[in-house]
Formats: sequence, C-alpha cells, structure tokens
Amino acid sequence: MRNLSFDSDDLTATEEFLNDAYTSMSIGNTGVRRVRTRIRRDMLGPVSLDRLDLGFDMSYEAEPLHKVCLCTVEAGSIEENYHDTGVDEFGPGDVGLLTPPQLPYSGVVRSARYGITMFDPALLDRVAATAGEKTPLRFRGHRPVTPAAGRRLAEVIAHLQRTAADPEAAASDLVTATAIDYLAATVLDTMPTTAVADPTATDRRDAHSDTLRRAIAYMESRLREDISIADIATAIFVTPRAVQLAFRRHLDTTPTAHLRRLRLAAAHEHLLAADPGDGTTVASVAYTWGFAHPGRFAIDYRRAYGQSPLTTLHA
Repeated sequence: MRNLSFDSDDLTATEEFLNDAYTSMSIGNTGVRRVRTRIRRDMLGPVSLDRLDLGFDMSYEAEPLHKVCLCTVEAGSIEENYHDTGVDEFGPGDVGLLTPPQLPYSGVVRSARYGITMFDPALLDRVAATAGEKTPLRFRGHRPVTPAAGRRLAEVIAHLQRTAADPEAAASDLVTATAIDYLAATVLDTMPTTAVADPTATDRRDAHSDTLRRAIAYMESRLREDISIADIATAIFVTPRAVQLAFRRHLDTTPTAHLRRLRLAAAHEHLLAADPGDGTTVASVAYTWGFAHPGRFAIDYRRAYGQSPLTTLHA
C-alpha cells in the first residue's frame, strides 16, 4: 500500500484498515475512551514511514509482518509482548523493534502518538558485512544497544520522514537509495543483531591496495547508480568485510563515506559547469548526486571547497 491517510472513529473500520495496511490482526478497545484513529503513510522507495495517532487503548493480536518494524513513540505508550523476554513498554522518546519480522505479535497501544518505519529485512543484508552469507541476519534484542544509539536511530528516522515529505527529493531514485542505505546502516550500527563485524583471515589478506583501487574504480564508474558495499564486493570478487577493511586500512575511512566524497566532487564539477540561467539550482544539483537535503549538502560543500555551492553556481 503506497501513500495513504486514514481517519475514523469506528473500531471495525480501523481493524479492516490495519489488516490491509499491515498484516492479519484482531483489535479491541480496552479502555473507556472512544475510538479515534488517524494514520498517515509516506513511502520512500520500499520503506514505509507511518505516523499513527490512536486516541484510545487498542489491544492487538497480529500475524508476523515479515518486515523490520521500528517504532518511535512521541506520546502515550505501547506495551509489546515479546516471545523471548516478555512484556516491554515504549514511552515518549523511546525507539525500538516493535516485533521480530518472523514472529506474531501482540500488545496494547495506550492512547499513543507514534511512528512506524517498516522495510524488508533484505535491505539490511544489502549493506551488512554479512551480505551473501547463507544464514540470514537476525535481531538479538528489541532496543538499541545504548541510549545514544537510540537517539541517533530516531534522528535518522526523522531524516527519512522529512525526505519522504519532500516531493522533489522523494522523486530522485539516487536520493531515495542513499537515504535507505543510510537507514539500514544505522539500524545495523544501533540495534543488536547477528551481523559479524570482525574480518576473517581471508578478509585481512584481501584488504590490499589493489582491492581498494578496484573498489574506487567501480564507485567512480557508477556514481549516479544505487550501489551498496555488497555490490562493490561482488564486482571485485571479495567479501564486504574485505572492502570495509581495505578502506579503513589504506584511507582511514569507510566505503560509504568515500562514495559520498566522490559524489560531492561530482556535484562540485556539475555546479562549475552549470548555467544558473537555464534553471539549474543548488537543490537540483544536490538531488542529482544523491543529497537529500540542500542545507546539509551546503554545509558539507563549504567544508570541502571553502565556499557555498550557490557561490560556485554563480561564479
């Protein structure tokens, strides 16, 4: 289901909508407040970014989503029944995994205003160091590894919500792909998973300068394409961990950060060659090279080139 909105004071209509938008479930009103449901969904590529406002206490029992489902609570609370650890409650400011993708779930939403971010688990495999391995990545817990990690994850989700709400940014395939990879990488970095970070002996052997050279050449030839660390590794016949180690060992950076620098340089050349009289803007150049927010792009650009992108455009 793509972008949508729902507003109802009917429990049956709410249940029907939730079944269509999420998975098979049954709901009930366990409190004294009247039913009031407001839901808005924005899509950013394959990621759904939902904002829900439930003005009543809604109990639920649901079938597996088969998706990563992150919740961010603004007001009220959500009590979730986890099969492995029992009941946990998310309150204002909390962020975490509402349910493991493969398990049924149940709980109570207590008059809450919250967000749900959902995507296919394969998006995590796409950027994980374990990409291509036979055992699928799993979550080891439902809360971020530290409070600081939770705040960072919430900030990235908010960043995606702003991107999805900007029609021009959301229309750019490269902006969308970059933002989704950013989300997946942050989830892997902030949530407890089975992803293995340590390189093997083979990875260390393969992380030589030639691997770095071939990885950079692959990046440079596909700057306008949606590429991941797994794509780079497959193209040059090493593992994703070997690619990561090669960049860390020889350039003291990450493949993602280096790709961003290459795209920033491409945007610089684009601005130098552009004619503002033909309608070219800083925002359009930023979107062309995968930068979702012109303001952040301008900060990075000034840091790299000592002037604003607007100055370069009009030079």
